Amino acid sequence: MEVGKQFSDKALQDFRLIDSAVDGQDQQAYADLMQRYKKPVYHMILKMVRNVDDAEDLTIEAFAKAFKNLHKFKKDFTFSTWLFRIATNNTIDFIRKKRLDTMSLDTSFKDDNGDSVTIDVADRNLNPQEEAIKSQKIELVRLFVTKLPAKYQRLVKLRYFDELSYDEIAKELEAPLGTVKAQLHRARELMYDLVKSKKDHI
Repeated sequence: MEVGKQFSDKALQDFRLIDSAVDGQDQQAYADLMQRYKKPVYHMILKMVRNVDDAEDLTIEAFAKAFKNLHKFKKDFTFSTWLFRIATNNTIDFIRKKRLDTMSLDTSFKDDNGDSVTIDVADRNLNPQEEAIKSQKIELVRLFVTKLPAKYQRLVKLRYFDELSYDEIAKELEAPLGTVKAQLHRARELMYDLVKSKKDHI
């Protein structure tokens, strides 16, 4: 696709990676995109939710949603703008659900071109599009869970579907809290791998 707007070298490199990922089904291109933006997306989400575990979960979800819809990406804006907006909207959805009072609505973030990525919170109720996104997210996570080793599946279900806290999971499984945290961390790493190789799983 021809790119008419003036973009940074990094943005143009992102476009090439997207072409390779979408047109060539290049798994390395997905991995490279994640590598470039995993940390900034995570830190942005962490600022919003102020919880390391939730930030890690939401980062996975953001990439999963972005990669699933990568074929719909238009080169009118940078990939980082598009990705950060997905991550922001997904996190706002999470905050609404959890009713967290932790985010300043004046907070904004800069993409690679220095453009502000604003946060729009107009209504506390989910609109039809948000409902669809929420359903899609649940479906996506359920799909990933079936790909995990059996020993992680119950943990992930308790955490993401039953929405138990780490302490509650530890009591449910009669396992040390540290073990629960370590195994959920490993499960998240496996889910990252599944997201990166999404064409075989989505």
